[in-house]
Amino acid sequence: MQYVNLGATGLRVSRLCMGMMGFGNGSERPWVIDEDAAEPIVKTAVEGGVTFFDTADTYSGGASEVATGRLVPKFLSRDEMVVATKVFMPMTPGENGKGLSRKHILSAIDASLTRLGLDYVDLYQIHRWDPQTPIEETMGALDEVVRAGKARYIGASSMFAWQFAEAQHSAERRGWSRFVSMQNHYNLIYREEEREMIPLCVDQGIGVLPWSPLARGVLTGNRTRAGDKRTTRAGTDGFTDYLYSQPTDFDVVDRVGEVAGARGVPSAQVALAWLLAKPGVSAPIVGSTKIGHLEDALAAEQLQLSAEEMAALEEPYVPHPVLGHF
Repeated sequence: MQYVNLGATGLRVSRLCMGMMGFGNGSERPWVIDEDAAEPIVKTAVEGGVTFFDTADTYSGGASEVATGRLVPKFLSRDEMVVATKVFMPMTPGENGKGLSRKHILSAIDASLTRLGLDYVDLYQIHRWDPQTPIEETMGALDEVVRAGKARYIGASSMFAWQFAEAQHSAERRGWSRFVSMQNHYNLIYREEEREMIPLCVDQGIGVLPWSPLARGVLTGNRTRAGDKRTTRAGTDGFTDYLYSQPTDFDVVDRVGEVAGARGVPSAQVALAWLLAKPGVSAPIVGSTKIGHLEDALAAEQLQLSAEEMAALEEPYVPHPVLGHF
C-alpha cells in the first residue's frame, strides 16, 4: 500500500479509503451487513495497509458510525487510523436537525463523536451545500469544531466549483480553517468533475476523495444494458438508477470489460486503477461488503495502466448533466 499526503496537508493517508456505509447493525438498507460480518473485511483492509476510513452520521441512521468506532480500533491504534465523517443530512426531527447551521454542526459533531466513541475525528466533512445557511456561518462553526479539538481537518463533498471557492475565500479572509479535501462524484461513467472542480483542487492543493469510484457497482457489471439487476444493492438502490441511466454508460462498462479481459483481471481493478492514476486523486472511497470486493481494490492499487489503456477507457465517454450535488 502506498501512502500520500492529503492535499497540501501533512496528514498521511492510504491510497485507498475504506467506505463504511455498507456496515451497521439493524440497517434499513438490505445490502448493508452487520458488524460481525464486517469485521473480517475491516481486518483484511488493515492487513492490506488501509488506514483511512470514511463514514457519515446519516448512514443507516448512525449505525455506520457506531460500527466504525467499534471495528477499526480492534486493528489500529488511534494514532494509526484516520477517521472521517460528515454532517448535513437530517438526523433529528425538526427544522434544526439538519443542514449546516452553527446550531446543527455543533450538535452533530458531538453526536458523531459519541457514536464513534472517539475524542476527535481526523476529517470532518460537509455532506452537501446548504443553500439556507450563509456560508460564513458554516465556515465559522467548522472552525470552532477544529479549535475545540473535535476535528483535525475539515473537508467538503459534492458541490459546484464556485461554491467551493466561495467557502474557501470566506474562511481565508477571516483566518478560519479551510477545507483540505473534496469528496466528489467521480468515476469512468461520470467525469463532469474534470471540467472545473478537479482542476481547482489540483491548483489549490486540495485532496480529491472520489465517492462511488465503481459507479455503485455498475462498472463491475452488477446491472446490464437490458435492465437486469444482478445484486441486492443493484435491485434496491434507487439512487443508482438516478445517477446511471444514460444508455451510453454501458458503452463505458463494455470498454472496461475489454481492457480488463485483455489484462486478465476483473473490471473493478481496471476501473479503480484508472481513477488512482488521475490528477489530484488522493484516495477513492471504496465500499466493500465482501472480501472479494476488497481484494480487488487492494490489487487495483498496485495495477499500472498504460497510456493506451487509459485513452481506450476514456474514449467512449459522453457528457452527463450534473449529478450527485443534491
